[in-house]
Amino acid sequence: MTQNEIIKALHQLGTLFESCKPEDDLINKAHIHNKWFTPEMQMAAFKNWAIQLTEAKLLEWASAYSFSDTPKSVGIIMAGNIPLVGLHDMICVLVSGHYALIKPSSDDSILTPWIIETLCGIDKRLGERIKQTEKLNTIEALIATGSNNSARHFNYYFKDKPKILRKNRNSVAILTGNESLNQLQDLGSDIFMYFGLGCRNISKLLVPESYNFDLFFEAIEPYNHCIHHHKYYNNYTYHKAIFLMNLTPHLDNGFLILKEDDKLASPLGCLFYERFSTTDGAIEYLQNNKEDIQISVGDEIFGLDCLAFGQSQNTALNDYADKVNTMKFLNEL
Repeated sequence: MTQNEIIKALHQLGTLFESCKPEDDLINKAHIHNKWFTPEMQMAAFKNWAIQLTEAKLLEWASAYSFSDTPKSVGIIMAGNIPLVGLHDMICVLVSGHYALIKPSSDDSILTPWIIETLCGIDKRLGERIKQTEKLNTIEALIATGSNNSARHFNYYFKDKPKILRKNRNSVAILTGNESLNQLQDLGSDIFMYFGLGCRNISKLLVPESYNFDLFFEAIEPYNHCIHHHKYYNNYTYHKAIFLMNLTPHLDNGFLILKEDDKLASPLGCLFYERFSTTDGAIEYLQNNKEDIQISVGDEIFGLDCLAFGQSQNTALNDYADKVNTMKFLNEL
């Protein structure tokens, strides 16, 4: 297959994403298998990818890279924390001209197999380029997403293979106290989309010493529906009980707990915050922790590489996880 033929197939996949509806059997099956994959969250993922998988966008993105004349077998070990989380790696491998051997997460045994089957149905030749597998003993390169512990395991087991290993990362929002209600409502999307399970979800706020959370709590009130999801509710009530029993100071609006903490990763149902006396102090925090931060959200006045509020989950084809250019890696195999 040529690169253009693969791109045409991916464009058709994007068209199918656009036509998906919350009541579809596929959506229902995925939700039954993984309760975190609610129809709303699945539709958000489908919508974002439908926007990206157009022929024009794919051609423009792919034009910066070569198409391999000597394809390699690339193993892809996918995460399953949010819907379609491994799709970008699959697309990169196909568009770069390699063979994709995919091991989906056990938490995603519906959507990823459906995508593989659908692509092979669009163009049967893709059946030679993309396969689902449980064994990766024949691969020539690896892209794996998981925890810090799993990354150590993959690094040892595939020590002789070229690889990209993705570890635990979290995302941060930096506030000045001058944000509008609308901006903070958009920040709510960065926090609560996919229930906060993604590495691009905000898990930590950096705020001024005198920051008042009243407007923040008012702004995120529309996201109170999260508390009606039983898994989210269980996490929220568990950590609330721990904080109350230990007399740990915290703020609580009935569906989100805010705790002052210097750690980057906060538990589900919680959001950590840290106060800084100067903007420079907050910027220094971001720089000192850049290896553990996926993205930062904030106002452009900081002069940092920050996304606008509400944009954390609106990924594009050239948004590479952990700032590692997957296409460049594949081109160099």
